[in-house]
Amino acid sequence: MQSPESWVAVASPYESDDGIMTDMSKSIKCVEQILNYKFRNKKLLEEALTHSSCTYSPSYQRLEFVGDAALGLAVSNYVYLAYPELEPGQLSLLRSANISTEKLARVAVRHGLYNYVRHNTTSLDGKVKEFVITVEQEVQTEFHGGAVKAPKVLADIVESVAAAVYVDCGFDLKALWVIFRGLLEPIITLDLLSEQPQPVTMLYESCQKDGKQVDIRHWRKGEKDIASVCVDGEFIVSASSGNKKNAELHAAKAALNKLACKSTSQLDTEVEPNREFEGAKQKLNELCGKKKWPKPTYRVERQVGPAHDKRFICSVQVAVAVGVLRVMGEEKSRVKDAENSAASAMFWGLLHNSKLG
Repeated sequence: MQSPESWVAVASPYESDDGIMTDMSKSIKCVEQILNYKFRNKKLLEEALTHSSCTYSPSYQRLEFVGDAALGLAVSNYVYLAYPELEPGQLSLLRSANISTEKLARVAVRHGLYNYVRHNTTSLDGKVKEFVITVEQEVQTEFHGGAVKAPKVLADIVESVAAAVYVDCGFDLKALWVIFRGLLEPIITLDLLSEQPQPVTMLYESCQKDGKQVDIRHWRKGEKDIASVCVDGEFIVSASSGNKKNAELHAAKAALNKLACKSTSQLDTEVEPNREFEGAKQKLNELCGKKKWPKPTYRVERQVGPAHDKRFICSVQVAVAVGVLRVMGEEKSRVKDAENSAASAMFWGLLHNSKLG
């Protein structure tokens, strides 16, 4: 991931009359390397990397229109073939998660595509840099919306570049997928989506099961959108963001955590470090499946240490027959290892406690 400082202003056309390599020529070469694909018609990629503020050259808007549809169909084909048993509603959720503005903006950040767009407006700079920095500092990737709204321009870039590939390949959808799939990795699978379900949907479904009514109210305060969650008329929590959708997402997440804490018990178990084992998360998933419990959910509880030597403590929650149980793991240098530590503790605790159903 490249520094957001390199989100630059206007670049020149891709080749000068005397054959000297210009900024756009270099940008085209770099994006071809990212894609691992050589364009037959490099003008397509030049257009795909040109913002509408550059009035002297065609912008990416027409290509973005095509790319939106092409990526949607390519991902639809993928999930249709990958999940032959899924209902249309679940297939739609998977497709939406993989081509959302949030997802595609993160693709532009992960591969540094934003570095190669020529534009003539400074209003984009701050928004893009803020989003890039936020994504770089996240502990886990957010599927539905992070702390900062994803700038649409970043998703537009991905769609326009995809369209440039699609058109250059003679409108061959299979070729587009072969070339472009790597950029979309990690593909959001059904398992990943179940581990990080849409918070607002999850809140409504959770409360509906308990016969409770959810009401999410919005209002504007200065430059911030505020969302408040009430359950059965009782105020639960509120959250704010520069974007209405993100404020609602953050409020729903906070409400789920607060409501879970009210019904969560601490599993009385201590696991010595040598009882931790690799693959604990998978084993815990299998145990929950056997017991017909929902999949475990993980959360980073604390981060300690300086930026160059961060350490993490994670918890895991499991909804069992008698309620929701939570266990903390040991401090680890990677989130993955901290989650595994928590999973180990939960696994042994559940395995040796016959009262949990």
